[in-house]
Amino acid sequence: MKFVGGQLSYFLGDHTVRRNVRALMKYLAFVGVVIGVYAIVFHAIMVYEGQQHSWLTGFYWTLTVMSTLGFGDITFHSDLGRLFSMVVLLSGIVLLLIVLPFAFIRFFYAPWLESQIRMRAPREVPPGTEGHVVICAYDSVAPGLIKRLEHEGIPYFIVEEDPEEAASLHMDGISVVTGEVDSTTTYESLRLDRARMVFANREDTVNTNIVLTIRELEADLPVLATASDIDSVDVLELSGATHVLPLKKWLGEQLASRVSALHAKSHPIGKYEDLLIAELPLHGTPLAGKTLKETRLRQISGVSVIGIWERGKLLPARADAHLSDSSVLVVIGTEEQLGNLDELLVIYDVNPNPVLVIGGGMVGGAAIRALRNRAVPVNLVEREEKLCKRHEPICNLVFAGNAADYEVLDRAGVLDAPSVLLTTNDDAMNIYLASYCRRLNPDLRVVSRITHERNLEAIHRAGADFVLSYDYLGAEAVVSILKGKQLMVLGEGVSLFLAPLPRQLHDKTLAQTQIGARTGLTVIAVQRDGEISTDLNASTVLEPGSELLMLGDAQQRQDFASAFGGGS
Repeated sequence: MKFVGGQLSYFLGDHTVRRNVRALMKYLAFVGVVIGVYAIVFHAIMVYEGQQHSWLTGFYWTLTVMSTLGFGDITFHSDLGRLFSMVVLLSGIVLLLIVLPFAFIRFFYAPWLESQIRMRAPREVPPGTEGHVVICAYDSVAPGLIKRLEHEGIPYFIVEEDPEEAASLHMDGISVVTGEVDSTTTYESLRLDRARMVFANREDTVNTNIVLTIRELEADLPVLATASDIDSVDVLELSGATHVLPLKKWLGEQLASRVSALHAKSHPIGKYEDLLIAELPLHGTPLAGKTLKETRLRQISGVSVIGIWERGKLLPARADAHLSDSSVLVVIGTEEQLGNLDELLVIYDVNPNPVLVIGGGMVGGAAIRALRNRAVPVNLVEREEKLCKRHEPICNLVFAGNAADYEVLDRAGVLDAPSVLLTTNDDAMNIYLASYCRRLNPDLRVVSRITHERNLEAIHRAGADFVLSYDYLGAEAVVSILKGKQLMVLGEGVSLFLAPLPRQLHDKTLAQTQIGARTGLTVIAVQRDGEISTDLNASTVLEPGSELLMLGDAQQRQDFASAFGGGS
């Protein structure tokens, strides 16, 4: 009864519901008046025909006729009475059988169901919750971030202002709390004093309000905030944000680091302890056409090859792997070793022509600036005249027009460019351009952004060599900060992680473990007593107390845990 009373109180407390109930009551009153009038007319006609009936009988006859039951125990004998019966019958069909059910459902039953759905949305986190991450919106970044948090065993809660949407997320198995994102009451119900972190991922102006609200309650709680506009970074930091994530700027810089241009050179993409992880495009180098063993990169420079990108797929670094002109090696080594590698390859000119960037928005602009910092010439294709003028000072040439137009691409140099960078926010357009540019120039390295993860396979099929999404970058950035590590983006869905050596693999050789065959993961280093060894081979013995540094995706990590009982 207490639950029903709470639901009824919540239901009747809504202004719209009260207005709907008043409208329904007015209609029922109107129907009551009609029934009363018909009962009076019934008595008048019955007296005219010489019949006598009680007032209760009048109401009884009116309701049976209006509801079309028509028992036939009371009837009129005159034409006037029969005409009146027809009027009562037809009006009853309209008022009771058509309008009344519609009005009841529209003004009472549907709002009641909606209120029940809203009531299902939690208003606070469960008692005893601690170490959780608060995510302020269920945006495009949130699903990927939730998967990562679940894999790491970290609880989370989404803040959703709309009770209906919150109830829907709750029924889908998403941990959610409904409330206003700028209300201290909401964050008190989220138990911020026991939370691990807050991720403000709404518009820049709303994020500023969120940060200020949280700082009223918790001065030391880590707060991460996204910033769409680079000018908002300072505002968010001054408001109290611990970390500000200009994801669009970072996305442009990450994409720019993957292009091939000028001389053959490795491109560092991350750091683990004292080791650098870098990518090395093989286009235009003598390494293309050889097997990995024939390159002798470890003997010559000291670097270890940990993976091979081949048109969007990360392949294991097997000795007999055949390297093509489109292959990109993922290598790990010290700064000195990577320097030795670059000295060997710098004599090879990949292509001195400008890199072609299509799209001059925030991501494209960040990519252009990153390339200019590396002294790489850039040609830009952009539709909007305003963006063209903005980027003219930092571009080699700017072409205003539609990138789908062959003449525009031809003048922009697509036939001679070493790489094309697709930065539009339209996945369909990027897929189309990836296919188009690949057909126009088969030797071109195609680097692209996407918005939705579901389009990843499609754009790789279209010919893209490297693809990165805003959503994946956002999730990786949050998890990296949460774990106190430097952001390192190897590729969409691929990550580097450390796992303790499972007991059943103690004192076995790397070949005997069959980790690669059973899970698809690549073991790139073994860490023990604070020392890291990347000089691994099939006969390397895995000693108890070691940790494995491995490369793979989330599914492969789950397969590893299932096969060996290991944890990340």
